[in-house]
Amino acid sequence: MGTMNTAKRFVPYYRVSTKQQGESGLGLEAQHSDVHRLMKDRGGVEIACYTEIETGRRANRPELAKAIQHAKMANATLIVAKLDRLARNVAFTSALMESKVDFICCDCPTADKFHIHILAAVAEHETRLISERTKKALVAAKARGVRLGSKKPGRWRDQANGWAAAKVKAVDTCRQKARQAYEDLLPTIRQKRDEGYTTSAIADWLNSLGYLTTAAKPFTATAVWRILKRYCG
Repeated sequence: MGTMNTAKRFVPYYRVSTKQQGESGLGLEAQHSDVHRLMKDRGGVEIACYTEIETGRRANRPELAKAIQHAKMANATLIVAKLDRLARNVAFTSALMESKVDFICCDCPTADKFHIHILAAVAEHETRLISERTKKALVAAKARGVRLGSKKPGRWRDQANGWAAAKVKAVDTCRQKARQAYEDLLPTIRQKRDEGYTTSAIADWLNSLGYLTTAAKPFTATAVWRILKRYCG
């Protein structure tokens, strides 16, 4: 019986601003060096890495989303080279907080979720200001005689149909969240199935890479079978 690998697992995320930097390696080499040095100091191993090529103005970061999802499902730590580049992005802050994934930054290794809480608090404060302005606008509208909410004409029309539609939407939302959780794995799982791999073999492969199910448990043949049935046809 083999010895279980207890080394801390990391998922590095790298980012450069231009395609030229990504192709030439400018900026990436320094990030790679810092990340691998810190992983070595922490006695960790890299199980996967993700690289993003995007400008600071871009809020959507698909590779970052993949890195967070991989770290979450593998019970690993997300590691980045630069805190300032990421922390200034509200999308990153929100995604990281909601994912509850552990993370560490090479340029500020002592930074923890407390720092992220501070950053999130700033965004929350702005949201609160917007909410207050919206409430004042609604009060003003009501004063002008505008009928709002449940008093709005037709609000309760076809209530039964409305509840039924809401129930269907809720079920669909749950299914979509589960599908998104396995989004990056589905093509490979489907390919291995088509190549003749059994569900047990696929489960073993997923477990060997450190992936976990949405219930934070190792994959089983049954879990793989359900994924194939629900999302791969």
